[in-house]
Amino acid sequence: MPSTVFFADMRAGHRENLHAKLIRLIDTAGIGRVVGRGDLTALKVHFGEKGGHAYIRPTFLRRIVDRVKELGARPFLTDSCTLYPGERKEAVSALACAVENGFAYAVVGAPLIMCDGLRGYSSRRIPVKGEILQDVDIALEILEADVLIAVSHFKCHELTGFGGALKNLGMGCSSREGKLEQHSNVAPKIADQFCTACAACLKACVHNAISFIEGRARIDAECCAGCGRCITVCEEKAVKIQWNEEAPLVMKKMAEYAKGALHGKVGKALFVNFVTQISPACDCYGHSDAPIAPDQGILASTDPVALDQACADLVNAARGLPGTALQTGLEPGGDKFRGVHPEIDWEIQLEHAERIGMGSRRYELIKLEPL
Repeated sequence: MPSTVFFADMRAGHRENLHAKLIRLIDTAGIGRVVGRGDLTALKVHFGEKGGHAYIRPTFLRRIVDRVKELGARPFLTDSCTLYPGERKEAVSALACAVENGFAYAVVGAPLIMCDGLRGYSSRRIPVKGEILQDVDIALEILEADVLIAVSHFKCHELTGFGGALKNLGMGCSSREGKLEQHSNVAPKIADQFCTACAACLKACVHNAISFIEGRARIDAECCAGCGRCITVCEEKAVKIQWNEEAPLVMKKMAEYAKGALHGKVGKALFVNFVTQISPACDCYGHSDAPIAPDQGILASTDPVALDQACADLVNAARGLPGTALQTGLEPGGDKFRGVHPEIDWEIQLEHAERIGMGSRRYELIKLEPL
């Protein structure tokens, strides 16, 4: 049976601006059935990296926050720490970046809470009994929230072809350990030329996997538990992630992590995708390249698989924009994601998510009629 996906295009006017149209969209998609009085409601977003600009505008999040409050619930905006060293490697830096990008309380009307704690270690293993993983490491505040609303910027991605609701759930709701588990199956390594023997990694490691030999840190792969603590405490960036996992396996793991993120959320989750500023790469970069296709609109559903499939179909049905990173598939119907990342079979994430029972790739698209 096909799932229902609701679609609001970019048209607006004096009778209904795009902010009001967004609220009509989420009301039609059933936010009133998902959110109840008193519910602690997590709006899982991407706060964006410094220098980027394609992330969802905070003013749109404010409208969703206001609607959640009207329903008697208590919303908060949340994101997780990054696996790699950078501006968002721990909560203090990440929240400072969020505020600088416009996600301050005065703008969004809700507190900002990192879902995986101060350093990305606040999490719990959740059983998923997937084809690859038996359990996954999910950020604790995602699990503790009564309601999860994943608000995702739909765009291309260099490892998964595109990033939408499934990626926001799988990668965005996992701990640092979970992110490392999805990207790599081997221990991090030390780049000797950067190591200053400061011993920060040694102090951070709780598995006795790090020692010093001839004045340089060494990681014992047999003892390493893959928690990722050593990666971000190194100010010299000497601890390197070995990004060795192939894209198809990353996508399958990501889908199984997405399933774990929805643990305990039956009937208490909603997914909203902004198919706007469709950039050729992830919002984790400190820049945003030109969009590869015109803005399509905003879509919402209680089925994240159907939602991502519908968004991908809309992008591919559009005429691509010349003079961008899109090299092939510019014609309507052309594969825009392979046009940017030709080696990535992006459908794997959808196929696997459907296979493990997260939703259906079959959908009915219902477009909001203009007022």
